[in-house]
Amino acid sequence: MAENLTTTTARVSINDLRKIEVFADLPMDQLAWLVDHFQEMRFQPGEVMGREGEPLDYLTVILEGEIRIQRGGGADGPVFRGFAGQVTGLLPYSRLTHYGGTSQAVLPTRIALLHRSLFPELLERMPLLGQRLVSIMADRIRETTRIETQRDKLMALGKLSAGLAHELNNPAAAAQRATASLRETLETVRDASIRLARHALSPGQRELITRFEREAGQTPTNSADPLAQGDREERITTWLEARHVQDAWKIAPAIADAGVEIPKLESLAGQVGEEVVGDALTRIASLLTIARLINEIEISTKRISDLVGAIKEYSYMDQSAMKEVDLRQGLENTLTILHHKLKAGVNVVREYDANLPKICAYGGELNQIWTNLFVNAIEAMHGKGELRVRTAREIDRVLVEIGDNGPGIPPDVLPHIFDPFFTTKGVGEGTGLGLDTVCRIIRNHHGEIRVTSHPGDTRFQVYLPITQPKTPSSTA
Repeated sequence: MAENLTTTTARVSINDLRKIEVFADLPMDQLAWLVDHFQEMRFQPGEVMGREGEPLDYLTVILEGEIRIQRGGGADGPVFRGFAGQVTGLLPYSRLTHYGGTSQAVLPTRIALLHRSLFPELLERMPLLGQRLVSIMADRIRETTRIETQRDKLMALGKLSAGLAHELNNPAAAAQRATASLRETLETVRDASIRLARHALSPGQRELITRFEREAGQTPTNSADPLAQGDREERITTWLEARHVQDAWKIAPAIADAGVEIPKLESLAGQVGEEVVGDALTRIASLLTIARLINEIEISTKRISDLVGAIKEYSYMDQSAMKEVDLRQGLENTLTILHHKLKAGVNVVREYDANLPKICAYGGELNQIWTNLFVNAIEAMHGKGELRVRTAREIDRVLVEIGDNGPGIPPDVLPHIFDPFFTTKGVGEGTGLGLDTVCRIIRNHHGEIRVTSHPGDTRFQVYLPITQPKTPSSTA
């Protein structure tokens, strides 16, 4: 932009400034001074006015047109727009030194520029204008914070949604696979039952087969020892093949899982006959498989139900904002939601105070705190390590401590971690508002947050009052 300024010949007029609200009622001598010191520039649509990271030295007044400012993060970065009549760029008392985003003209645009070296004289000559510019800066900070906070929430929601989709898909897919296998196994048991009915069995023999089915289904398996299980399955397969039982390799695993040994099979064959035992064991194995598949479906659907319940409690859907909150339940719900981040190698160590009272709080907001702190700890450990969660009561307030055994926070970073927009992550990976959000929520609950960090031991300690202090009503 500085190079373009040297080629600019057009002048800003007093009429131009009269159209801008912030300048409209200034005395003529002040307008004349501004006209003498403003420099005009013109840009065509798409033309870059300043790039992110370049030095920022000018107060900018948009006389005509529209500009678009995009911060880091590519197409996903936050976008700000400026319109004719607005004052932007560098403002007096601002600590900005570089462009916070890349500025481009959207329409044919004409702007007026005032160099920062003229700010002291401007403030001395025009104290009223100085106050207005400070007010504009405050509004800009609020709007930027609002947009960044919203983006931070959307990013967090996106990550949670992706993780939850994965967590829900696993049990749903398992239930679907089990259902398909169940349908196939039902056909097998139906065919085996028809074949078994064709044999001339006595009532005692039929009772024996039924009793065998029942007892096999109730026998505890030895699945904890895979070698013993494999050996049992191999022995049963050999025994079945010696009797020319069809699909012996399919039947053997179900019978072996039930803990059935060869002597019991010999006893059954001796009592019902060699020609019957194959059909009997096919039916028995199918029934055992059905029982196992039903158990898998039950486990999968319970996992889905647990996740949905955790989501509902996590978000405090259908509940009033301020209520009695069980901190342990909130922490556990959050850990359930974040299970996809934990299972790669994070060991959670819990130390809950069994007598911790419920506290009066905004439950959904507290869960935002736990989510931010948990995710920060997990990322600090690169997904592998020990995550520690501790609760305790301290007189009229409670403590929630979340720690990790990661590398720790560098001493030069530690004093700034709660500053808005401060982040050590790369461009587009974080907004620097996570811990700022945590602080604001804790302050809103009249609480306090502390942090200590050393290599291998970082702890965030959140103190919250058990009951919220009463505030005077607006009519008092």
